[in-house]
Amino acid sequence: MPEKDKNHQEGPDIRSNLVKVNIDGDTIFVDSNQYKPQVEHAKKLLRQKRLPKNPKPQEWKAKDYSLDKIADYKPFNFVDGEGVRCSLYVSGCLFDCPGCYNLAAQNFNYGTPYTQELEDRIIEDLGQSYVQGLTLLGGEPFMNTKVCLKLIDRIRAEFGHEKDIWSWSGYTWDELQKETSDKLEMLSKIDILVDGRFLEAKKDLTLQFRGSSNQRIIDVQESLKENKVVIWKNLVR
Repeated sequence: MPEKDKNHQEGPDIRSNLVKVNIDGDTIFVDSNQYKPQVEHAKKLLRQKRLPKNPKPQEWKAKDYSLDKIADYKPFNFVDGEGVRCSLYVSGCLFDCPGCYNLAAQNFNYGTPYTQELEDRIIEDLGQSYVQGLTLLGGEPFMNTKVCLKLIDRIRAEFGHEKDIWSWSGYTWDELQKETSDKLEMLSKIDILVDGRFLEAKKDLTLQFRGSSNQRIIDVQESLKENKVVIWKNLVR
């Protein structure tokens, strides 16, 4: 076999008008005149083949991973749920969804520590009459239950249920039912759960507040009452 066929060379292997490239361990040949778009398309197909991680029940415990750090705080936005919202992005996620829109926040050590000053600011922002509620994202909120529960309890103490609380999670509803007590407590105190991993193969940008069609917008309190998943009543698509 010619030496170059063993793919030891540093750069691309060019033969005729084809370029041999290696993407995540898979070798493909692309037209040299369409190198960049074909490689990007190949990367997308490989992301669709690779799936997020699937933990066993109670395999990932928040206390073992969370560093109580915040990736970002975005007040007064219109994209993270219904109405005007204040969004807290926590740091750390283990699901490793291919195509994740917030890769930096997968790192538990990313960002800055959660502080009382930040909490007070969030409460002040939520106090504005035009703000409908808080949204928890990340990262994975259910892997940061210490921070999230502290803030949730403060909101309930200050506002009762006047302000609603949404949370995104890579966990599905059924998976959360088998999880640790802190995750179950957090679930019981929020209003809306957007559940499930992001799946590149089911990506759909036309969906309300979701990235892929496997994800659901769940009315948590109604679901707990009915002992089954109840979809959010304002769902359009």
